[in-house]
Amino acid sequence: MEYLTKQPENLSALQRFGRWLRLKQYQIEVTFGVYMFTPTEKFLFWSVVFLLCGLLIIATVLYLPQHVLFIINRAWFYVNGGESGIMSNLVAGNKGALSLATSSTTTTMAAATDMAQSMIREL
Repeated sequence: MEYLTKQPENLSALQRFGRWLRLKQYQIEVTFGVYMFTPTEKFLFWSVVFLLCGLLIIATVLYLPQHVLFIINRAWFYVNGGESGIMSNLVAGNKGALSLATSSTTTTMAAATDMAQSMIREL
């Protein structure tokens, strides 16, 4: 049993990933009885699995960012009660809100740098 043997510590990340994939394939074959299929049935089974995984990955890449942005906008609306927040300005492409957020971040970073320098001087 491959999964019970002690694995060498000096495997590369690619080799560890390959071992993990082989373990998952073994677990799927044992769980669903794929090891008893004929070669044609195995080919069909794994083709369907890869097709569904590929479609899931494509859908995630295409639609997840838009969905997450929608959820963030809804959360912003529920917290602040209006569409006039920074998030709606960013979505609408308002560059002024982006520069405002950037300038406030720059101001905050400058204040943190000054605070760190004063602490270093005290030490």
